Amino acid sequence: MPDNAPARPVALALSTHPGPTVAVTVVTAVLALGAGLDAWRLALVTLAVFLNQVSVGLSNDWIDAERDKAVGRRDKPIARGWIDVATVRTVSIITAALAVLLTVPLGWGATVAHLVFISSAWAYNAWLKRSPFSVLPFIVSFGLLPAIVTLAAETPEFAPWWMLAAGALLGVSAHFANVLPDLADDAATGVAGLPHRLGRRASGLTIALALAAASVLVVFGAGDPGAVQWAGLALTLGLAAVCGGLALTRPPTRLLFQLIMAAALVNVALLALAA
Repeated sequence: MPDNAPARPVALALSTHPGPTVAVTVVTAVLALGAGLDAWRLALVTLAVFLNQVSVGLSNDWIDAERDKAVGRRDKPIARGWIDVATVRTVSIITAALAVLLTVPLGWGATVAHLVFISSAWAYNAWLKRSPFSVLPFIVSFGLLPAIVTLAAETPEFAPWWMLAAGALLGVSAHFANVLPDLADDAATGVAGLPHRLGRRASGLTIALALAAASVLVVFGAGDPGAVQWAGLALTLGLAAVCGGLALTRPPTRLLFQLIMAAALVNVALLALAA
């Protein structure tokens, strides 16, 4: 292990992709708050999704370990020799199982939806990221997130179509924004998902359109928009325009993904206020 390596728990935490993990967990908590879940249900569904995201992030790192080493990824603890693949793989499997088990007390509907969410995300890491269908797991998983929350309620119900569609569209924009900075590394290791096949300009346009469409659905799907909803729509449309502009005019960076997560939080806050 390199002399400058952090402690193993720190290296493991860095392998979870902490930024997206925290963002999706916060989105879940705000959705649950807006849906009026009891305190224990809110805590349980939030913890379950947190472990879900930990598992997905870890699975990405151990499945891509050789590819990350080949391109010298400095942001991946396994590639830097800070932690071994076996440890990351084991914790990934354990946290996936715990995530599903924690959903069981919330009902069979939430459990099945959560299992599909995790399976979809793992399928992306294992194979679909290299195919023209790479965006499909993001559509499925992000689209199902509102349903996991509403099905976890004391009186479970499936989330309305527009909420599912908004989640799916945010997933589309997140996928394209997350992949764009890695186009060169992916090309060197044979990864060719949908964004790679469309190219940077078409991907930038996709990001902007998907993010804008999600915002419109959230504002108008929740009912007659008030001043706060109009302000939120203006903010998210502005973020969509910035994301599209950055993707078209500059070398892609992680800033794109961070802006999309910010827009997602604004949209979820609007949902909570409407509820």
